[in-house]
Amino acid sequence: MIKDIKKVVAIHDISGLGRCSLTAVIPILSVLGVQPCPFPTAILSCQTGYSNFSFLDLTEEMINYKNSWDEMGFAFDGVYSGFLGSEKQIDIVKELIVSQNISFVLIDPVMGDNGTIYKTYTEAMCSKMKELVSLATVTTPNITEACILLGKQYKNGEYSLEEIEEIAKGIGVLGPKKVVITGIIKGSEIINFAYDMDEDKKYIIVNNHSDRSFGGTGDIFASIICGMLMRGKGFEESVKKASEFVYKAISYSDTKKIDVKNGVVFEPILKELFI
Repeated sequence: MIKDIKKVVAIHDISGLGRCSLTAVIPILSVLGVQPCPFPTAILSCQTGYSNFSFLDLTEEMINYKNSWDEMGFAFDGVYSGFLGSEKQIDIVKELIVSQNISFVLIDPVMGDNGTIYKTYTEAMCSKMKELVSLATVTTPNITEACILLGKQYKNGEYSLEEIEEIAKGIGVLGPKKVVITGIIKGSEIINFAYDMDEDKKYIIVNNHSDRSFGGTGDIFASIICGMLMRGKGFEESVKKASEFVYKAISYSDTKKIDVKNGVVFEPILKELFI
């Protein structure tokens, strides 16, 4: 029995279909024994990989949301932030972290992939995201996002593990003491490279790579790390568990020929995360 259930502010959008953002974050944190406190940034009918979706921006409501919590004196044990849609949203998250004096902060700096910055992200937003990452204790960028944060030119082609380690250490210098460079593809394998600044240790987790790219896997991965670390589990154990779970969910979804836009089928194996 968990005596004191920790509360984490989960700052993400919510999509009606797609198994991503809050629809993935909430069940995963819950099964790990952490209370997710949703702080929605936008409401979508389905994730943006679909050809048609409705979108409601909640930036202004985020201010009212935070003010309501402040007035009620609510306190939280952690913050976990994913995709943010504007400079103003990034500023709101920064203010929440600082005003609450929160010691556990996981930032998934969603800005781009495969060497390309998302069209919604401006240079100013990338700069703001770097400021936000400096407040994190844990961050989970992919190679593209790590290069953006460091102002490095993205290299087409495979990165060596030595290059990845240098990038991870560079991110750590910005502020986060635990860094995971995610989704590194090397041939038929996919690698998650974790680096602990305090321990000066690296952990390399390797799985087989699927040629199908499912939406929401990054949210699932980061949510597991968030929940396990908040429950006091080790960094290496947390990254390994997240990698294994995502791999298993992708493998299961591949066998069922699930539409990649609908995300991986994780519900049948969710119980495996129970601590």
